[in-house]
Amino acid sequence: MLLFALAFLLVILQPSAGQFPRVCANVQSLLSKECCPPWDGDGSPCGELSSRGSCQNILLSQAPLGPQFPFSGVDDREDWPSVFYNRTCRCEGNFMGFSCGECKFGFSGLNCTERQVKTRRNIFQLTASEKNKFLAYLNLAKNIPSQDYVIATGTYSQMNNGSNPMFRDINVYDLFVWMHYYASRDTLLGGSNVWRDIDFAHEAPGFLPWHRVFLLIWERQIQRITGDENFTIPYWDWRDAEDCEVCNDEYMGGRHPTNPNLLSPASIFSSWQVICTRSEEYNSQQALCSATSEGPIRRNPGNNDKSRTPRLPSSADVEFCLSLTQYESGPMDKMANYSFRNTLEGFADPQTAISNPAQSGLHNALHIYMNGSMSQVQGSANDPIFVLHHAFVDSIFERWLRRHRPMLEVYPAANAPIGHNRENYMVPFIPLYRNGEFFKPSRELGYDYEYLQEPALQSFQDFLTPYLQQARQIWPWLVGAAVFGGIVSAVLTGLIRACRKKKGGTSSEIQPLLIESEDYNNISYQSNF
Repeated sequence: MLLFALAFLLVILQPSAGQFPRVCANVQSLLSKECCPPWDGDGSPCGELSSRGSCQNILLSQAPLGPQFPFSGVDDREDWPSVFYNRTCRCEGNFMGFSCGECKFGFSGLNCTERQVKTRRNIFQLTASEKNKFLAYLNLAKNIPSQDYVIATGTYSQMNNGSNPMFRDINVYDLFVWMHYYASRDTLLGGSNVWRDIDFAHEAPGFLPWHRVFLLIWERQIQRITGDENFTIPYWDWRDAEDCEVCNDEYMGGRHPTNPNLLSPASIFSSWQVICTRSEEYNSQQALCSATSEGPIRRNPGNNDKSRTPRLPSSADVEFCLSLTQYESGPMDKMANYSFRNTLEGFADPQTAISNPAQSGLHNALHIYMNGSMSQVQGSANDPIFVLHHAFVDSIFERWLRRHRPMLEVYPAANAPIGHNRENYMVPFIPLYRNGEFFKPSRELGYDYEYLQEPALQSFQDFLTPYLQQARQIWPWLVGAAVFGGIVSAVLTGLIRACRKKKGGTSSEIQPLLIESEDYNNISYQSNF
């Protein structure tokens, strides 16, 4: 029965967003630098016959970059994805996907016209069956191959500029682990030389939008492989936690009874194998991670370096971070002061917002606290706690957006580290997404957080009640003011009439109190809001 179910799921898999589309990982596509697959609905590239999209040249941002990466033409990720493709599908309206075969986030229906908002919930608020279903979905993703995407096992030059494609299959969960690795890996400069001060997903303005897209894609992929269109990622609210509350066999795996660095054999995650954790080995070989197994998940929560991360984040840390009015500042990297992004990411002190890379706060604190696979940037997504953690980080980003209501222009348009300007495409996603497109409230992207939802008013009377109560309290004053105003008005009217009778006319030197109609039409009024 299980084998039948898996086979059925393989049949219903549909395209989703990820790394290299399988249909474009071939000599013809790489040499022509074109990735415009046909849409299954009408067989035309990008669904052009159905007005879903068309094959277009990629428009790259020309905005200047920051000084952190002093090279040009040495990394396949520069001006993504132009090294591999310079023509892709540009979708119309609410259509999305590498062939324009999907709906944009927040839309559904045959023509992608139906708006939808789904709710992400606290993992501890899930019922036992909901929690077990989530764990089963994770395990399914780890054991089912991606039908639509492959990963690159060599650089473009190692592929002989496209004439010798180097790609391989990968399971759905590890596809996302690999994407996180690829975005954050070092630049290979040849010989044994690498450049480490580069990251397309961290340490710069794109940190929050990049992980927002990452979770949305991951969430949609789970919906696809399970057929559960209502699935949403749960979050772990770690504020004021005294220890790792999800680190037990009921949730994300407890501690091994004899080896504190491993997971309990009673957890389904104890059998998982990690990938992309040996960055120094890849660098020395001038190679990419090929997604081969590298051992079990390692985790030893709380036994980390206390001088760097003395505790888990507190509610006060989060509230101070939310009070910061600047999204980004200064060099726009991990040295930025008074930056909401840098403080939430964890490179600035959560009590002063002053940069201190020697300490790890908020987001970074959780990674370091886990003291294992999750504590090394490139391979951190191997631990499934990653998605719970980043869902909550995204909710803090959402709170900041709702509190400060920034214009899109608040997100830096230029001089950010490579890949992080507003109009840069995010590495390594195909279809293409710009950083600025996800600097917006989550409800516009089709999801919300349970603890951020405002309770709906039960009726129109509920809406009016507070105003009616205020009116009752000030009603005597309103009546008194009306009576007093009537008396004053009557007295003034009497005085004016008496003066008119006495003078019997108006001197030419005296200007009228009322403006003539033709003059009135020439006056404009301004209201200051």
